Amino acid sequence: MPATDDEIHEKYLDRAIREINSLTHDLHACERCPRGEALPVVGSGHPQADVFLLKQRATRAEIEEGVAFYGRGGAAVLKSLKRLGIDPTTIYGTLCVKCPVDEPSWAGDAGCIARVAEELAIVQPRIIVVMGADALATLNELDVPLAEPLREEPGVLQRFTPSCQVLMTPSIDDALDELHAKQAFWTAFRELGTWHDSLPPY
Repeated sequence: MPATDDEIHEKYLDRAIREINSLTHDLHACERCPRGEALPVVGSGHPQADVFLLKQRATRAEIEEGVAFYGRGGAAVLKSLKRLGIDPTTIYGTLCVKCPVDEPSWAGDAGCIARVAEELAIVQPRIIVVMGADALATLNELDVPLAEPLREEPGVLQRFTPSCQVLMTPSIDDALDELHAKQAFWTAFRELGTWHDSLPPY
Protein backbone atom coordinates (compact mmCIF):
# COMPACT_ATOMS: atom_id res chain seq x y z
CA MET A 1 0.00 0.00 0.00
CA PRO A 2 1.50 3.39 -1.01
CA ALA A 3 2.43 5.79 1.77
CA THR A 4 0.02 8.66 2.37
CA ASP A 5 1.06 12.31 2.19
CA ASP A 6 0.92 12.50 5.99
CA GLU A 7 3.19 9.47 6.35
CA ILE A 8 5.69 10.93 3.88
CA HIS A 9 5.62 14.25 5.74
CA GLU A 10 6.25 12.47 9.06
CA LYS A 11 9.24 10.64 7.60
CA TYR A 12 10.77 13.88 6.33
CA LEU A 13 10.11 15.53 9.70
CA ASP A 14 11.68 12.64 11.61
CA ARG A 15 14.77 12.84 9.40
CA ALA A 16 15.04 16.60 9.89
CA ILE A 17 14.79 16.20 13.67
CA ARG A 18 17.55 13.59 13.65
CA GLU A 19 19.78 15.78 11.49
CA ILE A 20 19.25 18.87 13.67
CA ASN A 21 20.00 16.82 16.79
CA SER A 22 23.16 15.47 15.15
CA LEU A 23 24.25 18.99 14.20
CA THR A 24 23.65 20.20 17.76
CA HIS A 25 25.75 17.31 19.09
CA ASP A 26 28.55 18.21 16.68
CA LEU A 27 28.43 21.85 17.78
CA HIS A 28 28.78 20.91 21.43
CA ALA A 29 31.72 18.64 20.60
CA CYS A 30 33.45 21.20 18.38
CA GLU A 31 36.83 22.50 19.57
CA ARG A 32 37.64 24.87 16.69
CA CYS A 33 37.35 28.14 18.62
CA PRO A 34 38.54 29.32 22.06
CA ARG A 35 35.21 29.37 23.87
CA GLY A 36 36.54 27.69 26.99
CA GLU A 37 33.80 26.22 29.17
CA ALA A 38 31.05 28.23 27.45
CA LEU A 39 28.59 26.28 25.33
CA PRO A 40 27.66 27.16 21.74
CA VAL A 41 24.37 28.93 21.09
CA VAL A 42 22.28 26.55 19.01
CA GLY A 43 19.37 27.16 16.68
CA SER A 44 15.81 26.57 17.81
CA GLY A 45 12.38 26.13 16.31
CA HIS A 46 10.62 23.90 13.81
CA PRO A 47 13.09 21.70 11.88
CA GLN A 48 11.07 22.12 8.67
CA ALA A 49 10.09 25.75 9.06
CA ASP A 50 8.99 27.89 6.14
CA VAL A 51 10.62 30.93 7.79
CA PHE A 52 14.31 30.84 8.79
CA LEU A 53 15.55 33.70 10.99
CA LEU A 54 19.27 34.50 10.85
CA LYS A 55 21.39 36.97 12.78
CA GLN A 56 25.13 37.28 13.20
CA ARG A 57 26.01 36.61 16.82
CA ALA A 58 24.64 35.96 20.29
CA THR A 59 23.63 38.41 23.00
CA ARG A 60 24.46 37.81 26.66
CA ALA A 61 20.98 36.34 27.27
CA GLU A 62 21.41 33.89 24.40
CA ILE A 63 24.84 32.87 25.66
CA GLU A 64 23.50 32.24 29.16
CA GLU A 65 20.59 30.15 27.84
CA GLY A 66 22.48 28.53 24.95
CA VAL A 67 19.58 29.12 22.55
CA ALA A 68 19.30 31.55 19.65
CA PHE A 69 16.68 34.33 19.89
CA TYR A 70 16.33 34.02 23.66
CA GLY A 71 15.87 37.26 25.58
CA ARG A 72 14.69 40.73 24.56
CA GLY A 73 15.43 40.32 20.87
CA GLY A 74 13.57 37.05 20.70
CA ALA A 75 10.61 38.53 22.56
CA ALA A 76 10.49 41.43 20.09
CA VAL A 77 10.54 39.01 17.15
CA LEU A 78 7.78 36.95 18.80
CA LYS A 79 5.56 40.03 19.17
CA SER A 80 6.27 41.00 15.56
CA LEU A 81 5.32 37.53 14.29
CA LYS A 82 2.08 37.61 16.26
CA ARG A 83 1.24 41.05 14.84
CA LEU A 84 1.66 39.57 11.34
CA GLY A 85 -0.49 36.54 12.16
CA ILE A 86 2.39 34.08 11.71
CA ASP A 87 2.51 31.10 14.06
CA PRO A 88 5.82 31.40 15.97
CA THR A 89 6.01 27.63 16.42
CA THR A 90 6.55 27.26 12.66
CA ILE A 91 9.75 29.37 12.67
CA TYR A 92 13.41 28.35 12.95
CA GLY A 93 16.03 30.79 14.20
CA THR A 94 19.81 30.54 14.36
CA LEU A 95 23.08 32.48 14.44
CA CYS A 96 26.00 32.74 12.04
CA VAL A 97 28.58 32.76 14.86
CA LYS A 98 27.41 30.09 17.26
CA CYS A 99 30.19 30.22 19.84
CA PRO A 100 30.37 32.95 22.51
CA VAL A 101 33.78 34.37 21.63
CA ASP A 102 34.85 38.00 22.02
CA GLU A 103 35.71 38.41 18.34
CA PRO A 104 33.68 36.81 15.51
CA SER A 105 36.96 36.17 13.68
CA TRP A 106 37.91 33.78 16.49
CA ALA A 107 35.03 31.46 15.62
CA GLY A 108 37.26 28.85 14.07
CA ASP A 109 37.63 28.63 10.32
CA ALA A 110 35.10 28.87 7.51
CA GLY A 111 33.83 25.45 8.55
CA CYS A 112 32.15 26.99 11.59
CA ILE A 113 30.18 29.52 9.56
CA ALA A 114 29.33 26.70 7.14
CA ARG A 115 27.14 25.20 9.87
CA VAL A 116 24.49 27.66 8.71
CA ALA A 117 24.53 26.06 5.26
CA GLU A 118 23.96 22.69 6.96
CA GLU A 119 20.97 24.11 8.83
CA LEU A 120 19.53 25.54 5.62
CA ALA A 121 19.92 22.16 3.90
CA ILE A 122 18.08 20.45 6.76
CA VAL A 123 15.27 22.96 7.27
CA GLN A 124 14.82 23.89 3.59
CA PRO A 125 12.90 27.11 4.30
CA ARG A 126 10.90 29.11 1.80
CA ILE A 127 12.26 32.41 3.10
CA ILE A 128 15.25 33.56 5.15
CA VAL A 129 14.87 36.71 7.24
CA VAL A 130 18.42 38.07 7.54
CA MET A 131 18.86 40.53 10.40
CA GLY A 132 21.73 42.94 9.82
CA ALA A 133 24.35 43.65 7.17
CA ASP A 134 26.92 41.38 8.82
CA ALA A 135 24.57 38.39 8.68
CA LEU A 136 23.77 39.20 5.04
CA ALA A 137 27.48 39.24 4.22
CA THR A 138 27.90 35.86 5.91
CA LEU A 139 24.97 34.40 3.99
CA ASN A 140 26.48 35.64 0.73
CA GLU A 141 29.72 33.83 1.58
CA LEU A 142 28.08 30.44 2.17
CA ASP A 143 28.38 27.62 -0.32
CA VAL A 144 24.68 27.18 -1.08
CA PRO A 145 23.77 25.46 -4.38
CA LEU A 146 22.24 27.80 -7.00
CA ALA A 147 22.46 30.79 -4.64
CA GLU A 148 22.32 34.28 -6.12
CA PRO A 149 24.16 37.33 -4.67
CA LEU A 150 22.07 39.28 -2.18
CA ARG A 151 21.89 43.06 -1.93
CA GLU A 152 21.76 45.16 1.22
CA GLU A 153 18.15 46.31 0.72
CA PRO A 154 16.05 46.12 3.91
CA GLY A 155 12.39 45.30 3.36
CA VAL A 156 12.84 44.04 -0.21
CA LEU A 157 12.18 40.41 -1.13
CA GLN A 158 15.07 38.89 -3.07
CA ARG A 159 15.50 35.56 -4.78
CA PHE A 160 18.21 33.49 -3.09
CA THR A 161 17.72 30.08 -4.69
CA PRO A 162 14.98 28.73 -6.98
CA SER A 163 13.06 27.59 -3.89
CA CYS A 164 13.97 30.24 -1.31
CA GLN A 165 13.69 34.01 -0.97
CA VAL A 166 15.46 36.41 1.39
CA LEU A 167 14.14 39.39 3.31
CA MET A 168 16.75 41.60 4.96
CA THR A 169 15.99 43.68 8.05
CA PRO A 170 18.11 45.78 10.38
CA SER A 171 19.57 43.91 13.35
CA ILE A 172 16.88 43.21 15.94
CA ASP A 173 19.43 43.58 18.75
CA ASP A 174 20.10 47.17 17.64
CA ALA A 175 16.38 47.97 17.43
CA LEU A 176 15.17 47.38 20.98
CA ASP A 177 15.34 50.84 22.58
CA GLU A 178 15.51 53.77 20.19
CA LEU A 179 12.21 54.55 18.44
CA HIS A 180 13.67 55.27 15.00
CA ALA A 181 15.54 51.94 15.07
CA LYS A 182 12.38 50.11 16.12
CA GLN A 183 10.44 51.68 13.25
CA ALA A 184 13.16 50.81 10.73
CA PHE A 185 13.14 47.18 11.85
CA TRP A 186 9.35 46.92 11.81
CA THR A 187 9.05 48.60 8.39
CA ALA A 188 11.34 45.95 6.90
CA PHE A 189 10.09 42.98 8.93
CA ARG A 190 6.40 43.49 8.18
CA GLU A 191 7.07 42.62 4.53
CA LEU A 192 7.27 39.06 5.87
CA GLY A 193 3.53 39.35 6.49
CA THR A 194 2.91 40.34 2.87
CA TRP A 195 4.94 37.33 1.74
CA HIS A 196 3.12 35.04 4.17
CA ASP A 197 -0.34 36.25 3.10
CA SER A 198 0.49 35.55 -0.55
CA LEU A 199 1.14 31.84 0.07
CA PRO A 200 -1.51 29.40 -1.17
CA PRO A 201 -3.53 27.93 1.73
CA TYR A 202 -2.85 24.35 0.62
